[in-house]
Amino acid sequence: MTPPLPERAGRRCHNVLNPLHSTHYFSPDLGRELAAVGIEDDRAAYFAARAAAMGAVGAGTVTATFYNFRHDLVAAHVPAVWQAASPETVLAARARAVDATLRRLLGEDLIASKDVAEAAELALRAAEACGSTARPLYAAHADLPVPEAPHLALWHAATLLREHRGDGHLAVLLDAELDPVEALVSHTATGKGMAPKWALGTRGWSRQDWETASGRLRERGLLDARGELTQAGVDLRQDIEARTDRLDRAPYEHLGAAGVERLTEIARNLLMTAVAAGAFPDGMIGKE
Repeated sequence: MTPPLPERAGRRCHNVLNPLHSTHYFSPDLGRELAAVGIEDDRAAYFAARAAAMGAVGAGTVTATFYNFRHDLVAAHVPAVWQAASPETVLAARARAVDATLRRLLGEDLIASKDVAEAAELALRAAEACGSTARPLYAAHADLPVPEAPHLALWHAATLLREHRGDGHLAVLLDAELDPVEALVSHTATGKGMAPKWALGTRGWSRQDWETASGRLRERGLLDARGELTQAGVDLRQDIEARTDRLDRAPYEHLGAAGVERLTEIARNLLMTAVAAGAFPDGMIGKE
């Protein structure tokens, strides 16, 4: 009999794979590669890199699938970005950026290690059980070919698992009746979300938008006067994560407890190496 998957094992695995996927968003390599194909604005580069798998979509599709960006910010760059570079060109530039970023952060010896090859195999096996129904960002990336190089195959699988969980998470946020700004504010209040200065600086919302959303959360009894989560707020955020776990359980159940544990172990070691190499900016996560 297959051992049952420990509680939150899938979430723990996601929590180390997702940052590995995200390293390229904070990398100078992405900006350099996209600037070389005509996309010089950093925000346009992010929208293009993440949306390109869906094709030359418009601002409405990007806003809907990314969820927590102000539409006006998205519309300032999409669909104009596709005039600078086609989605196919962007995907090729993104692949070059990911390759350069991982090689720089992890080093050539680790890139060529058996651990990376094993992690790629495990992550791809987990992704076999991802479902595409009502998961547009996952489905778009699932249509892309798997890279041959193990470190890029691992990144591709991490992307599939990230977007699969993310698409499900948005469904839970909608059911919890948290709009994009309320979702940001409440997540930040947990201490695990993006700091307000980062959210405001990258998502296009104003300080007034943030304060107005905070007021709505206070009216619902989810936030107190100091901006901290009430017990009801804590309970809601915990329930959101638990429900997201349930929607995301299939790939990890498919991989099995031993496989999930091993993938988490390898990915955690890779992530620690990347963080030590300066993969992420200081002060990005927190309440201030």
